[in-house]
Amino acid sequence: MARIVVGVDGSSSSEEALVWAADEAKLRNASLHIVHSWVLPPMPSSIEMLEQLKGHEISEMSQQLLDDAAASVADRGIEITTELSNDSPAEGLIRAAQDADLLVVGSRGRGGFKGLLLGSVSQHCAHYAPCPLVIVRRPSKAD
Repeated sequence: MARIVVGVDGSSSSEEALVWAADEAKLRNASLHIVHSWVLPPMPSSIEMLEQLKGHEISEMSQQLLDDAAASVADRGIEITTELSNDSPAEGLIRAAQDADLLVVGSRGRGGFKGLLLGSVSQHCAHYAPCPLVIVRRPSKAD
């Protein structure tokens, strides 16, 4: 069975990528693997306990994001799996896509550089994806 991997981060762009990937999985009779990656930035060891607490909270929120994403496309009648990765988003997606038939990402996610046409994660995936890549572009209001 074919396997499609899609990255989600809660942004509207990733939600559109998820819907596109789920519809494509239905058309191809493929399974859908939904991935959310996060990593805490390095913090001084003097606040190690704070880092652990934040990591636990982020892990719970990330799992909820994955659960919500899977529920939002569950009506497609496809096999859905999820993965919470503690890699950087781009590395987590590339690793998850090692045996995939297709990797799907949004064009811009939660990053702060509003002027970029292509987000850093999608750009990294475009260079290093181990399989074909689809970058779902969110239409602008002018489109």
